[in-house]
Amino acid sequence: MDQLITFAMSQPLLSAAWLVIVLMIIVITIKIQMSPIKQLSTQQMTFLINRESGVVVDSRSEKDFKAGHIVDAVHLGNEKVTKNDFTSLEKHKDKPIIIVCSAGMSASKVANQLAKAGFTRVSILKGGMSAWLSAGLPVTK
Repeated sequence: MDQLITFAMSQPLLSAAWLVIVLMIIVITIKIQMSPIKQLSTQQMTFLINRESGVVVDSRSEKDFKAGHIVDAVHLGNEKVTKNDFTSLEKHKDKPIIIVCSAGMSASKVANQLAKAGFTRVSILKGGMSAWLSAGLPVTK
């Protein structure tokens, strides 16, 4: 403990940077936990689809979607997302909606826009299509 205090006193910039990083991790973790948009594993997503008629929304490019997508997935292109054109999803407004992208990074933007548009049960597939394919789950073309 004495060494830690000595280091912190002799290296204030490094200590401050470390403290900021730890605080950022804590804030991000709390933000994710408090968010109405949940991140689902492939298993949780499969249960949601089978038990509650969840709707998979694929936000990848048209080319990637045609190359292979989750069975019965609805494609929602980037141009529709930027225009907030969610008319193709209106009939699924009360069902669970799971957003899928390539690696799970860009899906949060789409999920947030859907939540703002009034969709109440929006989730994200953690890891995106990469996680789905890694789990050996089926895709269709």
